[in-house]
Order: sequence, then structure tokens, then C-alpha cells
Amino acid sequence: MELHRPSRFSTRSKWLIAVGVALACWLVSVGAVLTWGLQDDAQKADAIIVMGAAQYRGKPSPVLRTRLDHAVDLWQRSVAPRLLLTGGTGDGDTISEAAAGRHYVMSRGVPDTAILLENEGRSSSESLRSAINLLHAERLRSAIVVSDPFHMLRLEILGRRFGIDLYTSPALPTPAARRLFRQWGNLLMESIKAPLAMVVDW
Repeated sequence: MELHRPSRFSTRSKWLIAVGVALACWLVSVGAVLTWGLQDDAQKADAIIVMGAAQYRGKPSPVLRTRLDHAVDLWQRSVAPRLLLTGGTGDGDTISEAAAGRHYVMSRGVPDTAILLENEGRSSSESLRSAINLLHAERLRSAIVVSDPFHMLRLEILGRRFGIDLYTSPALPTPAARRLFRQWGNLLMESIKAPLAMVVDW
């Protein structure tokens, strides 16, 4: 008895369908990253989490300074009473990103009593998880997360996985935001990382 073999056409069709589905899912992810990056969901919360970025000899880099300025603006508007600054110490540095951020926001009028520090994380997921654990220890249940636009979707996914009501507030305008539609490398990376963040820490 001759066994039926799938035709080359049917095999090719299955591959085309699979590629089409994968492409459609990726385009949905790209659209979601852009949507979250341009949408500010800041609302009343227990704290504002500021994701770390580079600092130079204790002075925040332009990217970090823009995030801190945005967070201070939210704090001054009484959106949340506490600032939780994240970011560890890079190779060769003597001060953490969080500590550099603390000096900066205090120079802008935020009292030390309103500041919490997470200065051990070396990645976004590590910093966010540690920050949320710190909020849980303080019995705080909700937070606004501040970072660059492309990070917003992934951070919200991670935050809700880590057990907190998390609202996103992109720091605009940052260098990342001004080039939002030209930074295809970042967009591609985040469009892949964001859905994977549902099951993997990035």
C-alpha cells in the first residue's frame, strides 16, 4: 500500500501560514510598544519608581536626569508621596545610579524622608523586582514606573507579574522619545522582549 505523502505545496503553505501568524503577532507587539511608549497612565499611587540609567562620577547622565526630572514633577504634583530610585553600581563606579539620583532629586527639593533606594539591581527586571519587594516591605501596594518610552510595556508586564499595581509614565521628551520612530533597533528589541516578559525576567 502506497503511503500518502504531504505535497510540497501543502508543506510550503503551512510554513507561509506560520510565518504570517508570527509576523502578525510581532506587528501587534510593535504597536503595543509604541502605544505604551506614548501613553501616560500616571495616577494616584503609593510611590514612583524611577528606573536607573548611567551616571558619571555621581552626576546623572542626560537620560537619567530626564527620568528624575519627570519623577520629581509627578511628586511635586502630589501624584505619589515617595520616590523609589533604582540602579546598581557599574564596573569602575564608586556610587550607584540610585545614590546619584538621590543627590539630584534632593537638590530639586525632595526631602530624604520621601526617598527609597534600590541600588543592587544590574538589569531592569532585577531592579524592578527588588524595588517591588521593598515596596511590599513598606506595605505599599501601587506604583508609577518612570523610564524611557520603549520600556513601558515590558515594565508594566514585569510589575504585574511581580505582584503590584503598576502604572506607566514615560519620561518625555528624552533622546529616546525624540527619536521614537527612528530607533528601530530599540523598537525591535522591545517588541520581542515585551511578550517574553510574561514568562521570562529581562
